[in-house]
Amino acid sequence: MSPARRSQRPAAARPATKAKAAPDLLLEIGAEEIPAGFVPAALRQLAEDLGRALGEARLAHGEVKAVGTPRRLAVWARGVAQRQPDATSQALGPPVAQAFDAEGRPTPAALGFARSQGVEVAALERAATPKGERLAVTRVEVGRAAREVLPALLERLVAGLRFRKAMRSRFDEVTFARPVRWIVALYGGKPLKVAYGEVRSGATTRGHRFLSPAPIALTGTPEDYLAKLRRAHVLADPVERRGALEAQLAKAAKAAGGAIRPDPALVDEVLYLVEEPTAIAGEFEVSNLELPPEVVVSELRNHQRYFAVVDGEGRLKNRFVAVSATAVRDPRVARHGYERVLRARLADARFFFEEDRKRKLADRIPDLARRTYLAKLGSELDRAGRIGAVAEALARALGKEALVPDLAEVARLAKVDLNTGMVGEFPELQGIMGAHYARIEGLRSELADAIEDHYKPIGASDAMPRGDLGALVGLADRLHQLVGIIGVGEKATGAADPYGLRRAAIAILRILQDCGYQLSLSAAVERTLDALSGVRLSADRKAVAGQVLDFLRGRVRALWAEDHPADLVEAVLAAGFDDVVDARRRLEALAEVKVRPDFAPLAVAFKRVANIQEKAGGAAGAAVDPALLADGAERHLLAEVQRVEEEARALRAARDYPAVLRTVATLEPAVARFFDEVLVMAEDPALRSNRLGLLRRVGALFQDLADFRRIQAELPGGAAA
Repeated sequence: MSPARRSQRPAAARPATKAKAAPDLLLEIGAEEIPAGFVPAALRQLAEDLGRALGEARLAHGEVKAVGTPRRLAVWARGVAQRQPDATSQALGPPVAQAFDAEGRPTPAALGFARSQGVEVAALERAATPKGERLAVTRVEVGRAAREVLPALLERLVAGLRFRKAMRSRFDEVTFARPVRWIVALYGGKPLKVAYGEVRSGATTRGHRFLSPAPIALTGTPEDYLAKLRRAHVLADPVERRGALEAQLAKAAKAAGGAIRPDPALVDEVLYLVEEPTAIAGEFEVSNLELPPEVVVSELRNHQRYFAVVDGEGRLKNRFVAVSATAVRDPRVARHGYERVLRARLADARFFFEEDRKRKLADRIPDLARRTYLAKLGSELDRAGRIGAVAEALARALGKEALVPDLAEVARLAKVDLNTGMVGEFPELQGIMGAHYARIEGLRSELADAIEDHYKPIGASDAMPRGDLGALVGLADRLHQLVGIIGVGEKATGAADPYGLRRAAIAILRILQDCGYQLSLSAAVERTLDALSGVRLSADRKAVAGQVLDFLRGRVRALWAEDHPADLVEAVLAAGFDDVVDARRRLEALAEVKVRPDFAPLAVAFKRVANIQEKAGGAAGAAVDPALLADGAERHLLAEVQRVEEEARALRAARDYPAVLRTVATLEPAVARFFDEVLVMAEDPALRSNRLGLLRRVGALFQDLADFRRIQAELPGGAAA
C-alpha cells in the first residue's frame, strides 16, 4: 500500500452570487408577568448566549441586543448570514516515520489511525507540524442554510435560560420563570419553527394586556418590533422605558410641590414592573411626618413601591408618587386607591410606634431570652452577651480600652428592638428603630448611632459605621455570626447562603480596612471561640478556626480581585493576610511596582530564590559565614543584602511597602550576577550550606511581602516569569 498522499484536491468553488443584505433574526418569549428581579439577568443572558451560539454555529452577524418587560423577553441579531461557511478540520495522527516501514508499508500505528478516523490508509495525508511531519485527515463540513440551523439553536437558547426560581405550567413539561404564552421567531421576516413545551412560535406579538390586547403582526426588524409595541402601549426597550419613567416621576413630583427622593434601586425595580409607566401623585396625613422618616420611606418603597417626595431641603413631604402599569381615564380614582392603602399601613405603623415607646429599651432586654437566635447557638440574649465579650476583646487589642464601658452598653441594647412591634412589622428597620427609641429616651447620641450603625455595612458598597462604637460592635456581631454558624456545622455552598455568611465576611473585611483596624484575624477568631465556650462545636476548636479563616481568605480573594489582578492577590495572600490592612497595603505596593519595566527580571530572580529555598528545605536555614564566600559575585550579593536590609528596616517599621519593594528591587542585578557566576548547590557541603544561607537572607527580604512564584510576568522575548 502506498504512503499517504501529501495534499488533498481542493473542493470546487461555488459560483459567485450577488451579495444581499443579511436578514435580521428576532426572538420574543411572551409570558405571564415575570418577577422584576428576574428580567435584567435574563436579558443579559439572552444577548450573551445568542451571540455565542451564532458564533459557534459559524453564522456571522451584527449587533445583538436584548430588550424586555415583565411580559416579554426579546433578543435580536442584525445581519445574520444566510449560510454557514464550509468548515475545515484536521485530525493529526502518528509521525510519518512511525507510520510506514522501510518498504513503505503502513505500520499498525497508521492502520489504527486510519481506522479511528473511518478512512482508508490511502486517504491519509501528511501534515507539517513543529514536531515534524505527521499523518493527518482533513475533513470539510459543508455549511448549511441559516434557516436550517436557527430553529434548534433558538430552542436551546430558550431552554437554557436560568432563573432563581422557575415554575411549570399546567400543561407543560418544561419550566420557565412564569408560564410561556407565545413565542415569536422571525428570520428575514419569515417565521421559524420553534417550540418550547406546548407553545409553538408564530409571527405575532401582543401589546399591553388591557390597552392593546389584539395580536400584532411583525416584519422581523428591530425597528418594526419596537415601533409597533410602542403604539400598543409597550415600551419594550428598558432604556426608553427608564427615560419615560424618570420623566413621569419628575413631572408628578413637581406637581406635588417637591422632588423625588433619590432611590435608584426602586427605579430599577419599578422599571421591570410596568410596560408603560404612568406616574400619579398622592398624599398622606401630615401627622404621619411625626414618625421617624425611615418608617415612612420604608412603608412607601418596600410595601407599596411608592416614591417618597422631599422639599428643597431634602425633608420628607406628606406626598408620594406611585407608578401605574395602566393609564386610567380618571387619575383621581387611582390616586384615591393608592392613598387608601397607604393610610391603613401608616396607621398601623403609628400604632406600633406609640406602643413601643411605652417600654424602655433596657426593660426589653430580658425578652431576648425568649427569642431564639439559632437553635444550636441559643437565644438572642446569649448572642448579645457574646457580642459584648468579643467587642471588649477587640477594643483591648486595638488599645481602645476606654471604649469598653460604652461597648458593653451598646452590645446590651443593639438587638433589643427585635422585640418591638415596629421591627416586627418592618424587619428592615432593625437597628434604625433601636437608635430612634434610644434618642427618645435620652441616651447619648454616640450610643444611639452605634445601635443603628452596628448593622453597617449591609453590602459591598453600603455606608460604613460613623464611629468606633458601631464599628467594633458590628465587627463583633459578624465574627460571632461567622465563627458560631460555621462552628456548629453550617456553611455556605454554591449559591446557597441561608445564614448570610458571605455578607458577614465582606462586612468584617470592609470594617477592618475602612477603619484601619490592624487586628490579627486569627486572634479575633480565637477570642470569638472563647466567647462561644459554652456552645457544642461540630469539630475541634483548631479545625473550626481553620475553616473560618479559609472562608475569610476566599472572600478576600474575591473582593480584591475585583480591582487587582488575580495573580497579585494570590501572591499577597500566600505571604499572609492575618492583618487585612497590612495585606491590602502590600497588594497596592505590589501593583505599583509591577508596572515598572524592571519588574519581570526581578520576579524571575525572586522566583528562583524561593524555588531553591523550597527544595533545600531545612538546609536553607544556615547562617552566612563571610569567610566562606569564595566568589566575588557572592561577596557582592552579601554586601548588597546588608545594604538593603538596613535601608528597608525603617521603611518596614513605617509599613511603607512601595518604598520597601523599590529598595528590595535594587537587589536584582546582584542576584542575577550571583546565579550567573556561582554554583549554589556546590559539592562542598560547607560552601553549599553557606550559599543557601545567603539566599535565605535574600528571601527574607520579600517572602513576607508576597510569594513571587504566583505572579505572572512577561520577560523580554515573551517568556513567562
